[in-house]
Amino acid sequence: MPATATQPTREDFAAMLEESFGRKDLQEGSVVKGIVVAIEKDIAVIDIGLKTEGRVPVKEFGGPGRDAALKVGDEVEVYLERVENALGEAVLSRDKARREESWVKLEKAFTANEKVTGMIFNQVKGGYTVDLDGAVAFLPRSQVDIRPIRDLGPLMRSPQQFQILKMDRRRGNIVVSRRTVLEETRAGQRQELVSSLEEGQVIDGVVKNITDYGAFVDLGGIDGLLHVTDIAWRRVNHPTDVLTIGQSVKVKIIKINHETHRISLGMKQLQGDPWEGIEGKYPVGTKVKGRVTNITDYGAFVELEPGIEGLVHVSEMSWTKKNVHPGKIVATSQEVEVSVLEVDPVKRRISLGLKQTLPNPWEAFAEKHPVGSAIEGEVKNKTEFGLFLGLDGEVDGMVHLSDLDWNRPGEQVIEEYKKGDMVKAAVLDVDVEKERISLGIKQLSGDPHAQAGDLKKGSVVTCEITDVKETGLEAKIVGTDLTTFIKRSELARDRSEQRTDRFARGEKVDGRVTMVDRKSGKVTVSIKALEIAEEKEAVAQYGSSDSGATLGDILGKVLSRGTEKKE
Repeated sequence: MPATATQPTREDFAAMLEESFGRKDLQEGSVVKGIVVAIEKDIAVIDIGLKTEGRVPVKEFGGPGRDAALKVGDEVEVYLERVENALGEAVLSRDKARREESWVKLEKAFTANEKVTGMIFNQVKGGYTVDLDGAVAFLPRSQVDIRPIRDLGPLMRSPQQFQILKMDRRRGNIVVSRRTVLEETRAGQRQELVSSLEEGQVIDGVVKNITDYGAFVDLGGIDGLLHVTDIAWRRVNHPTDVLTIGQSVKVKIIKINHETHRISLGMKQLQGDPWEGIEGKYPVGTKVKGRVTNITDYGAFVELEPGIEGLVHVSEMSWTKKNVHPGKIVATSQEVEVSVLEVDPVKRRISLGLKQTLPNPWEAFAEKHPVGSAIEGEVKNKTEFGLFLGLDGEVDGMVHLSDLDWNRPGEQVIEEYKKGDMVKAAVLDVDVEKERISLGIKQLSGDPHAQAGDLKKGSVVTCEITDVKETGLEAKIVGTDLTTFIKRSELARDRSEQRTDRFARGEKVDGRVTMVDRKSGKVTVSIKALEIAEEKEAVAQYGSSDSGATLGDILGKVLSRGTEKKE
């Protein structure tokens, strides 16, 4: 075959071969240079200057993502594993040669902390493999990018820069990172971009990511945080209610941290502050309409206008419903009328009241049922200190133990009542401010204490005997509802006459009041005291027994005089 300009002649090969026979630098385990003397199908025949050639698969001269471009006459570097094998051929490897070359370069780059170029060519457990010009490195999944990447297709088999994190030549391990290179590049870009920004500056951006607490906005190479509270003056429950990923927004730079490169952004700052002049717009006592935006355990938030919210505390929601969750009184998005209770422009707080827009049931009750009037209510509850009755207007009134009965103890009387009973009572007091209504049951039957107040110690009264006991007489003071007990020792002056069998039920006797307790309404009566008083009066008017008249004579005159008066 005739020689061409691009193909060596037989004489050229002979010269090269003669030159190679003289080489003495060929050692097993080293990288040597050779000439491609022939290509047989997928095998390249390489002459490295020994008596026989070596054979190397053509594919070893390629690599991940690139084909082998090899032709006869090319000078190549190969790794000499053995000078001669059983077939008398040299054992060569292009892969090992390239690996050796790469390791030397990579070690220098690792020592100098320099970046290296490689291609991601395969996915393995936990990450990817990277071809660093012959040497295979491991790229952990977390080191691919700054943020997780779902599709790595665009990065596969394209040149990328990496930072070597770890090398172990003995084990043949190399770990690289693409993320470190990106962070370093971005840090420089961020530094340059941050230095060009100023607080208060208004800038355009694109929503890049949304979280529960806000949105990250791309400002052209650097991200800023738009907190949920700075999106709008009104309440924003979640950023997705207002923003979407990819949306273009105009934001204001609120704060820049030049050390951490953190940028705080705001959207509401581009609008007027609705809290300015808030006291003039919502004077205390004003009734306004609003929309319930949020309900909590302690109350409900009501939006009066975009950006202005007030709190209706649970205690200000209902006049009568106590210890009830606000969600059982109002619902989210419900329109309600509220009253302004307090405005604090400094803390940006407005206290609202829902019950203040409705009639006060205690005021209505006081107008309808003045003190002293009789009412009827259902027993709602029994406690150790009294009864609670349900009244008109969904209010409760309390009957204290002391107001159940005039004569018997309240602890005893309250056992006669049970829940659900309809009970009549008198209104004793209505305290609108404290929301309390005091009732009394015994007051419906009159106040016997008032009758006791009309009696005085020393008064003579007539008593009707209601019961005869061994220890004395139980009796009712005629003309009153008062009862008394005449002790046996008070039945007569003479000891022999202090017998209860002298008296009978229904009999009327006169006695003298010896004690009046106006507080308890208790009255003590004594027949003995009346006899002694009458005796003293008779002696004073009709003479002394020392004059010769007997006590019987004196009393006889008194009795006869009394008879004459009656006639």
